[in-house]
Amino acid sequence: MGLVTAVTLVAEIGSFARFRNPQQLMAYAGIVPQERSSGESSWRGRITKSGNAHIRRVVTEAAWQYRHRPAMTERMQVKNQKQEAAVQAIAWKAQHRLHGRYFRLIVQRGKQKCVAATAIARELLGFIWAIAREVEQTRAAG
Repeated sequence: MGLVTAVTLVAEIGSFARFRNPQQLMAYAGIVPQERSSGESSWRGRITKSGNAHIRRVVTEAAWQYRHRPAMTERMQVKNQKQEAAVQAIAWKAQHRLHGRYFRLIVQRGKQKCVAATAIARELLGFIWAIAREVEQTRAAG
C-alpha cells in the first residue's frame, strides 16, 4: 500500500481501536452489501455506499493492485525489513489471499472486474484493520 493511501486511512479513521471487528470498519466505509432478509430468505445487493466515501475510494483504488501476482521487489524488501514480523506475516498473507480471490472471482465466477475489485477492497480493509490493531497493541505495550 502506498504512503498516500496509508496516511489517508489514518487521517480519516483515527484510531482503529474504536472498531471491535473488521466488519464494523467495513460498514463505516460503506463497502458492505445491502441486505434484505425475512425469515429464511435473504437478498444481498450492491454495496451500501452509506459511509466514508474517501476511505471507500482509496481502498478500492489500492485493491486494483491485487490483479498482479504477489511479489517482493527489492524496494519492498527494504521497506518490509523495518516492520515487525507479525505485520510482515499479515501483509504477505493478504497479498496471496487477495490475489487468489480476485483471480477466482474473475475466472471461476465470471464477475466483472470492477465488482471483483470492490470485493477485494472490502477484504483488504479487514487486513488493514488487523495490521493496524497489531501495531496499536504493540505500541501500547511498549
